[in-house]
Amino acid sequence: MHIYNIKKDFPILDRKIGEKSLIYLDNAATTQKPLQVLNAMEDYNKKFNGNPHRGAHYLSVMATEVYEGARDKVRNFIGAKKSKEIIFTKNATEALNLIAFSYGMNFIDKEDEIVVLISEHHSNILPWQMIASAKGAVLKYIYLKEDGTLSLDEVKSKITNRTKLVSLAQMSNVLGVINPVKEVAQYAHSKGAVVVVDGAQSVPHMKVDVTDLDADFLVFSAHKMLGPMGIGVLYGKEEILDKMPPFLRGGDMIEYVTEQSSTFAELPFKFEAGTQNVEGAVGLSAAIDYINNIGMEEITKTEKEITAYALSRLAEVPYVTIYGPTSTEQKGGIISFNIEGVHPHDVSSIVDAYGVAIRAGHHCAQPLMKYLNIPASCRASFYFYNTKEEIDKFIESIEGVRKWLGYGTA
Repeated sequence: MHIYNIKKDFPILDRKIGEKSLIYLDNAATTQKPLQVLNAMEDYNKKFNGNPHRGAHYLSVMATEVYEGARDKVRNFIGAKKSKEIIFTKNATEALNLIAFSYGMNFIDKEDEIVVLISEHHSNILPWQMIASAKGAVLKYIYLKEDGTLSLDEVKSKITNRTKLVSLAQMSNVLGVINPVKEVAQYAHSKGAVVVVDGAQSVPHMKVDVTDLDADFLVFSAHKMLGPMGIGVLYGKEEILDKMPPFLRGGDMIEYVTEQSSTFAELPFKFEAGTQNVEGAVGLSAAIDYINNIGMEEITKTEKEITAYALSRLAEVPYVTIYGPTSTEQKGGIISFNIEGVHPHDVSSIVDAYGVAIRAGHHCAQPLMKYLNIPASCRASFYFYNTKEEIDKFIESIEGVRKWLGYGTA
């Protein structure tokens, strides 16, 4: 993979921020789109735009073909057994809420347990807080080792015979930790619990096979893997989805409607009410093609090299604290850090003057921030189009932060 040829596919990466070249290190929030994705969506809108599933005319038929073709491509990409197990949603957050409302409200009862990690994104905490409150269930947290990784002993101490659902991210959006989902799922299933996997940070960066993981549910978003905003994916095992009532009700998810009652369409359509984001599905499909063309193994390898280099360079900078693992053995391309005496928002603003885009704040993970005893952190996150030269410029910008704020040369 020649990174400089790949960069030509991303017009936004060639732009200037003031007089500085853009160095985009906020990929955990959203990734940039290659021309292949942008062109596929434009081509669809110019040639094939129609409302799928509802018409016999040419444009409706073509819209149906590309929409359902995208569903099948997602199935292959994550190793699902059937296309009907793939539900298109607005994003990973909506997918988690769908599970909470449709599964949680109907299959979790009083004094049942829901177990999540303390490092979860708010999107994987708030729905379960709601279910626990509404159903009288108990929400429990799995805590982390000092380096931010997961102890299976801690997992086994929190998952009990009363546990009905375990929900965890495969990769932390703050610490970059890659959690042992397969082992957690195996233990949770031995206790009769279902397992929800938040793949928002893992699916774009590593090979994810839901059959191998034995995940009951998996969610992710297109915009974190080169695709457009506004479309996400919920994978669920067919036998579980079949038992769940619809999340939203309206057009295209029904079988029959009478004045007083209705029956619902089969999977996956009973969970896709209303007109769907077909151009989003087209963009996601093109993004999967782009990733497959490079190869996920190559993407993972490149990101590990970039992350290892960034970790080594950051370790050279005085007054920097890194959170989470400092090796790439159990870590993806996310580094959270702080600079002594400088608020993360100030760090982000200063490095932006160098053209460097990073994130600052609590990263929608306030329980984790409290657990780490910090109010917020800086976060640099990488994708395969980042380079070591960009990391050097990022480090140069970090080295200047304290000087900008009057700390002298350091």
